[in-house]
Amino acid sequence: MSPYLLLGFLFAGILRVVFPGQVITRYMGKTSFRSVFNAALLGIPMPLCSCGVLPAGIGFYKNGASRGSTISFLISTPQTGVDSILATYALLGLPLAIIRPVMALITGVFGGLLGNRIELAEDGKAHKQQSGEDEPERTVKEMFRYGFVELIQDISKWLIIGMLVAALLAVLIPADFFTSTISNDYLGMLLMLLASVPLYICATGSIPIAAVLLMKGLSPGAALVLLMAGPATNIATMAVIRGAMGRKTLIAYLVSIVGGAVFFGILVNEFLPLEWITRAIPSMSHTHLHEQPTGWFKWVSTAVLLLLISNGFFIKFISRRKSREFDRKKREAMETGIYQYRVEGMTCDHCKSTVENGLQKLEGISEVLADRESKLVTVQAAELADNLIKDTIENLGYSFKGRV
Repeated sequence: MSPYLLLGFLFAGILRVVFPGQVITRYMGKTSFRSVFNAALLGIPMPLCSCGVLPAGIGFYKNGASRGSTISFLISTPQTGVDSILATYALLGLPLAIIRPVMALITGVFGGLLGNRIELAEDGKAHKQQSGEDEPERTVKEMFRYGFVELIQDISKWLIIGMLVAALLAVLIPADFFTSTISNDYLGMLLMLLASVPLYICATGSIPIAAVLLMKGLSPGAALVLLMAGPATNIATMAVIRGAMGRKTLIAYLVSIVGGAVFFGILVNEFLPLEWITRAIPSMSHTHLHEQPTGWFKWVSTAVLLLLISNGFFIKFISRRKSREFDRKKREAMETGIYQYRVEGMTCDHCKSTVENGLQKLEGISEVLADRESKLVTVQAAELADNLIKDTIENLGYSFKGRV
């Protein structure tokens, strides 16, 4: 996977500087098919997991994007990304690498159209306007910084977990497990659905798991269910969507993903020859490394990728130490006018800085400290209105749970 992942990280950096968030927002404002289609199409190459896409998607919604466009973006984005598409080609072959973005596009559009119907039924409730994040620098330095530092920091943990789970499954599951134990392909699809919907699986990290399960006899349709529903859904995502956009929107979101996964799984099992899938998977086509002229390049790419992952963990470790020390000093400096609020949905350092920067802009607030582990936001202000804090936090895409 290494050469394809490195190429994917490079493409991700290019997309970062060519298509910043403000450009995406302009295509998501209307309750029309074109707006929904644009949102799904733009979301497919974006290398954002369900952690990163939630603040962005909910932020677009709060900024005035239509509900349908937001759902379309939330569905299509975490399923794929340039890195995961290329990694799918590396481990699972060309057919599945083509099917994955097609699935993301169709299910995103379908979910967006359902969202538009819900919005029209509720008389097109207006959204509050909130200024978005600052536009990133459109430079080569920013391209490499985002692609090979920030993005690697975001997905490397899940990529490693996916590899380890795949290795564990390869050892624990007998080679003929699915063919001898689960003779019904659709029972396998159901099991994958029950496992993947509530849990978070990275779009890239799910690929080696799917590859191993296919080698153990799992049907391609069931593997597609894992590749689609795993990255797009989890309990935390569902809770935030329900809180930000309502129960009906959450139902439309889940119907689109679950229905799309089952539909495409059946389609692949019934109409796509199994040989097309198995012959395209390198690990199932009896192709050995020494037979490939590019074997040395893969080893070099692997070494480079490992160095970049190690660098990402090292930078994250150092920055967290500095952040904790800074937070400690800031907390000690806060003496009067201290307010604490519980905020859910802060899952990374990017979320922490987004909340802090967003609240810092409010008049009368002198200091803000967000702690994603305790889910507490500490605010120092001479005078403060809780409803203003609530509106700001929800406009940023997070869930406000009240004052502590």
